[in-house]
Amino acid sequence: MMKEIKENIKFLYPNREEVILSEIDKIVSHYRSVISKSDFELKEDDIVLIAYADSFKDKNETGLQTLNKVCSKYLKGSINSIHILPFYPFTSDDGFSVIDYKKVNPEFGDWNDVKDLAKSFYLMFDAVINHISKSSDWFHGYLKEDPNFENFFVEEDPNDPELHKVVRPRTMPLLHKYNKNGKDSFVWTTFSEDQIDLNYKNPEVFLRVLDVLLFYISQGAKLIRLDAIAFMWKTLGTDCIHLEETHRIIQTYRKIIDLVAPQTVIISETNVPHQENISYFGNGFNEAHMVYNFSLPPLLAYSLHNENIDVLTNWAKSLLLPSEKTCFFNFTASHDGIGVRPLQGIIEKNEINGLAQKAEEHGGFVSYKSNPDGTKSPYELNCNYMDLLTNPNESDDIRVQRFMLTQSVMICMPGVPGVYYHSVFGSENDVNGAVESGISRRINREKLNYSDLKERLADSESLSAKIFDSYTNMLTIRSAEKAFNPMGKAKFSNVDGVFIIERTLGDDTLYCLHNFSGEEKNAGEVTDGRTDVISGKKSNTILKPFEFRWLK
Repeated sequence: MMKEIKENIKFLYPNREEVILSEIDKIVSHYRSVISKSDFELKEDDIVLIAYADSFKDKNETGLQTLNKVCSKYLKGSINSIHILPFYPFTSDDGFSVIDYKKVNPEFGDWNDVKDLAKSFYLMFDAVINHISKSSDWFHGYLKEDPNFENFFVEEDPNDPELHKVVRPRTMPLLHKYNKNGKDSFVWTTFSEDQIDLNYKNPEVFLRVLDVLLFYISQGAKLIRLDAIAFMWKTLGTDCIHLEETHRIIQTYRKIIDLVAPQTVIISETNVPHQENISYFGNGFNEAHMVYNFSLPPLLAYSLHNENIDVLTNWAKSLLLPSEKTCFFNFTASHDGIGVRPLQGIIEKNEINGLAQKAEEHGGFVSYKSNPDGTKSPYELNCNYMDLLTNPNESDDIRVQRFMLTQSVMICMPGVPGVYYHSVFGSENDVNGAVESGISRRINREKLNYSDLKERLADSESLSAKIFDSYTNMLTIRSAEKAFNPMGKAKFSNVDGVFIIERTLGDDTLYCLHNFSGEEKNAGEVTDGRTDVISGKKSNTILKPFEFRWLK
């Protein structure tokens, strides 16, 4: 393992490897003494709730305390892990412009609140390591030309023609102007003027971030989410995305974490076309343990609206993993919008545009990215997932059935399910939140008042209660079925338009049937003699419109 670390450091920082390796050794020695041993490993009962530290509001409590209360009261037994979206001090992007990586935002609570949460749930922390807030000490020191922060960020000439080759995930400028000790400085900003990209060509940045990652593990993180890492290394003359150096950095962090805390799970977040996304598995042993299955959310929406599973089935059959030590992180909704770039190469451009139109028809928004030829393409759909799938004017029962069909697919897919808090609690578009803030993504980031939530869930006829009851029942059943082990096997088939996921681990097998059609479908012999573990009833061959079953 040390050999691979040395090779990567030599590749990244030639002629400086001995000094850097010595610094790595010091950091490793420190954290080995403070990180407790863990027996954490991914299993069938690992289901992750995705939420902000302040997703739930109640009087006289910090956000983290209320999050703990909600999860303990309503979700214990349904989920066992929580991805707390960035809970550090921040200046923008609802947490993803971090001022200080090692502090808890006092508005959310403190490290004791985080540790209390970790007593009942496994925790995933965000490592927002592509960029940092312009209000951070790191960037302030850089602008003051403090030698401790020299070359921490990337300056370029805005007139350099090579900049046009850089892949842009947004329509915003690549460089922004700042005052550096009285001089104009044009600094690399992949995402916004407030989010300054770190310069990993400086080994001191590499070491500082390594320290942050190990600090998170020492504070109770069992899973580390690496945010927006595709853009980490910049080399003019290239597209500056997925560069070899970026992969080597992730591989080195993985190897070092394996030395210090081998049970830690690393998950990469790269919202890009599928083949590019899965490159972060590396060889199956040296990069991310889990990769976000970004194609799944828009593809499920496409399949449901077209009542056709041909594309979905063929795509699912193509989901190959490089080793039995890796798996997908499956989800349908998150704090971001529904990215459509991952559909490139899977469906046609006009079909992607059709999805964008559907989002707008159902009260959502569409965000666009700039292309090298000056045109724009849909980047993500800013819409609550249930509202994307269903017409808000339809009956609640139809909405619940269509929505839960897609959630069943996500839950049954091989890998670990991630459930956004607005999905499990049956929320809808928060159009006012998006319009008032001017931030389209806030359509799906509404903070829920605890008293209001409690009242909605107590009303069995409410849309929220219907979804919550169905959802938590499915999650609880899933947790007890060994065939859903994330490292178990899966086969996919299309029988009369019914999407069938066959999950197997050892002698345990489940057949998960999903009718994406508004008509009855015959699933055939797979139903013979089997029982639906959701309803407890013996299964017949006919599935009603949008019905799903898990047969054993």
